[in-house]
Amino acid sequence: MSVIPDKRLTELTNEEISRYSRHLLLPEVNIGGQKRLKAAKVLIVGAGGLGSPLGLYLAAAGVGTIGIVDFDVVEASNLQRQIIHSTKDVDRPKIFSAKDRIRGLNPHVEVAIYQTALTSQNALEILHNYDVVVDGTDNYQTRYLVNDACVLLQIPNVYGSIFQFEGQATIFSAEDGPCYRCLYPAPPPPGLVPSCAEGGVIGVLPGIVGCIQACEAIKLIIGDGSSLVGRLLLFDAWRMKFRELKIEKDLDCPICGERPTINELVDYEQFCGLKREEEPVDDISAVDLKELIDQGDPLQIIDVREMLERTIFAFPGAVPIPFGQIVQRRNEIDSSVKAVFICKVGKRSAHAIRVLRAAGYEGKMLNLQDGVNAWARDVDTSLPQY
Repeated sequence: MSVIPDKRLTELTNEEISRYSRHLLLPEVNIGGQKRLKAAKVLIVGAGGLGSPLGLYLAAAGVGTIGIVDFDVVEASNLQRQIIHSTKDVDRPKIFSAKDRIRGLNPHVEVAIYQTALTSQNALEILHNYDVVVDGTDNYQTRYLVNDACVLLQIPNVYGSIFQFEGQATIFSAEDGPCYRCLYPAPPPPGLVPSCAEGGVIGVLPGIVGCIQACEAIKLIIGDGSSLVGRLLLFDAWRMKFRELKIEKDLDCPICGERPTINELVDYEQFCGLKREEEPVDDISAVDLKELIDQGDPLQIIDVREMLERTIFAFPGAVPIPFGQIVQRRNEIDSSVKAVFICKVGKRSAHAIRVLRAAGYEGKMLNLQDGVNAWARDVDTSLPQY
């Protein structure tokens, strides 16, 4: 059964019939299915790696209204995988470059843009206008937010996620199907799972997973085909293998179970443990660190990045101790000499200082603010930012 009511269906123009002719020749789609696509309203949450193929293929398929929620700007490092944006769009808000690209591909599509972060305060207001929501986010707090809003509004949530070479896809919040909380009742501890910015991702992976999400959204709109409701599709791009896991609806789920205890949106940063107060660390800017080095002050620089990151560029004179080994190898750090900890953007190095304090290390420790990217930006511009 389609998510689009018959009363919203309108006729196709001759130009639309010509444009979508390859769809119309498919018995499973035909002119009726294309009319449903034209009447459909799909919201894409995130205009990044997954949102890029989603926007392009849903627009090409003839989805009548596409909404995009995103508050970020295009960075050069996005272009390795976020194909809806171009080099000329660097530093431009993603929603504007995505809208231009979609409208250039298919002028029949209406594009609604929301230049904002999706929050507990605005999610229901934004989502209630749509028939299908497609989750292209990359963090747990927004995934739980999208899930809960979709359950409360009874809107299907086409889910996808990616990391390094592996991707997942399914449909949550559909009638009689499981939701995201059924599969993941609780988020992982903060900092345990690295982001794509920290762990990397092969550029084609979001294209593959995003296309799977687009296909599932199209089938929901047309109202035919075997969907991923109750099935989690796992894809390994490096080994080129697909696997499938069955997902059962949790009858005790706090939001979609038989006796739900969640009937409104909550504080998802708090739920994911992101609001706990962390012990402060002393920061040092890249410019100030350069001054200390030039003055010849007694100093040791501890690089907590992984080996592969150090091959991009090695920080001169730094002692490499990956974050995961920092406690076991703390004896390699001279507590009588000031230590500056470095990583890509200053987050892992700050965590390293905190765990060393907890392990009993008493030496003076400083964190390189904004990491080696700040060094490449403010001190040695011959080095790359990554």
